[in-house]
Amino acid sequence: MNSTLRSRCAKAIGAGALSVALLSAGTAGAFAASPSAASPRPKPIMTGHAKPTGTGTATPTRTGTAKPTKSGSPMANGSITARVSKVTVKPGQSVTFTGRAKGVKVGTKVVLLHMHNGKWTPLKSSTVLKNGSSYSLVTKFNNKGKEQLRVMADKIVSPTVVVTVK
Repeated sequence: MNSTLRSRCAKAIGAGALSVALLSAGTAGAFAASPSAASPRPKPIMTGHAKPTGTGTATPTRTGTAKPTKSGSPMANGSITARVSKVTVKPGQSVTFTGRAKGVKVGTKVVLLHMHNGKWTPLKSSTVLKNGSSYSLVTKFNNKGKEQLRVMADKIVSPTVVVTVK
């Protein structure tokens, strides 16, 4: 992942440098070709002393690769997968969710979330990450319809899984 970010950063810097070079060359060429460049203009006269705007040393800027955040986005520090045992079930039938997590400590609580009224809300089904960073959750759905579900561990979420209850 770091190599991808580095290559994107390098491409962006290269494109910026090329744009600046082309822009400055075009400006210099346009200035040289303009008729006003042949006739000199009066030079401004300094009537005072230049004063420095800041007193101190410049602070260095930080360079390097961007650090991803734990916002639940695909760029989070870790990842978690979610597989469902059955994609179509009858009301009251058990469904098992299994998966693995990367970048999350063993013993971290894993919670099953479902989409309800446009928001992700937790269900009562939860467990903890076992050795090997794996988990297994069992839950039942009583209401008919399509359930959009995902798993969350330490603010890292899995891709959405859909279970249809018929």
